[in-house]
Amino acid sequence: MGTGTGMGMGTGEGFFERRDAGRFAATEYTRGPWDAGSQHAGPPAALLGRAVEERPGARTDMRIARITYEILRPVPIGELEVTTGVLRSGRSTEVVEAAIGPVGAAPVMLARALRIRVAEESVPAVVSGPQLPAPGEVEVTPFFPVPWETGYHSAMETRFTEGAFVEPGPGTCWMRMKVPLIAGEETRPLDRVLIAADSGNGISAVMDFGRYVFVNSDLTVHLHRHPVGEWACVQARTHVDAAGIGLADAQLHDEKGPIGRSAQSLYVAPR
Repeated sequence: MGTGTGMGMGTGEGFFERRDAGRFAATEYTRGPWDAGSQHAGPPAALLGRAVEERPGARTDMRIARITYEILRPVPIGELEVTTGVLRSGRSTEVVEAAIGPVGAAPVMLARALRIRVAEESVPAVVSGPQLPAPGEVEVTPFFPVPWETGYHSAMETRFTEGAFVEPGPGTCWMRMKVPLIAGEETRPLDRVLIAADSGNGISAVMDFGRYVFVNSDLTVHLHRHPVGEWACVQARTHVDAAGIGLADAQLHDEKGPIGRSAQSLYVAPR
């Protein structure tokens, strides 16, 4: 992937600028920490989740309970096209797929979502999990050094209650978007958690960024409840086998408590 600015890229007022119903321009805020021309996977993951819920004819009595992403190639910064389709539709569940890629080219990231019919207050709520320090009780924690000023790292506020980006081992990090997912449009609860969930392997890195690569080519997010408020928390642990396969496993929270889990399969290798 090149390091040029990419067609249609700008700083803008959000991670993306909408061109029409299925086309978007990625802004500099989507830029990841490793390649100036490629996005962090969090913003396109959130955009695909939004597309699943916004697609024409989408039922309003269903909610995403699980969404799995396959990251086929790095998502470039530039003009992008998002498509959706229904794989299975039933009375209580449906499976929807979505894809994103450069306009007129093959998709570079795929998503498959399970949506489940909901009826508020229809069953007793059962919730268990740790009570975390609130984001207002901890200080802002900087990202690890990034070679460019503007990117995902500058568009997200991060506050660790355990660990840090520059400390190896488990980490627990509150994250908040500084700009909306799509410029000029309201940020939705699902946006807030999906844009943060792909950061689990960075939050709980167990190896030196400078000596090892530990990148994920997938992400699965399970949600028993969609978040409320501006903050999402990723409480992550990473496990690595000596053969070079790792797993970043995280519990997801909002300020009311646990909301679900995320998992990333990792390719681990010396640089």
